[in-house]
Amino acid sequence: MKSKETGTTTRRYEQLLDILGKKYIRSKIESPFDFITIATKGVSANIVVNFRNHFNIPRAFTAELLNVSEPTIYRWIRSNKKLERNYSVQLFELADLFLYGTEVFENKSNFFKWLELPNTALGGLEPKELLEVPGGVAKVKELLGRIEHGVYS
Repeated sequence: MKSKETGTTTRRYEQLLDILGKKYIRSKIESPFDFITIATKGVSANIVVNFRNHFNIPRAFTAELLNVSEPTIYRWIRSNKKLERNYSVQLFELADLFLYGTEVFENKSNFFKWLELPNTALGGLEPKELLEVPGGVAKVKELLGRIEHGVYS
């Protein structure tokens, strides 16, 4: 029997595939380790478009999240380039985080507002500020877990 949390995580990974595009990701995702395996095989830059469209994220913010310029993203998509592994993994992790945040806050709008609020548990930083730094997505996800379980954050 699956626990509620495991079932929720499985649904989130299925949603992640739907959002980024089953056309571009032909493997099943069962854990975050699958992000690395799939990214190593190569993923079309078109997942960036799907990611942006689903979460209604401006190009500039997407570029900021990936630490690249907007023209670079444009060139990747125009040439149907395979993303480098680290960019693919970053997109998988961000999409997973955004889905989780949407679950915790019950809608995208509330989650994205929360991302822009200074948080004492993050030393006064906005969660959004951590998304582009190594380990930042994990820290924000950990904080969401605390919020989900009612731990003061």
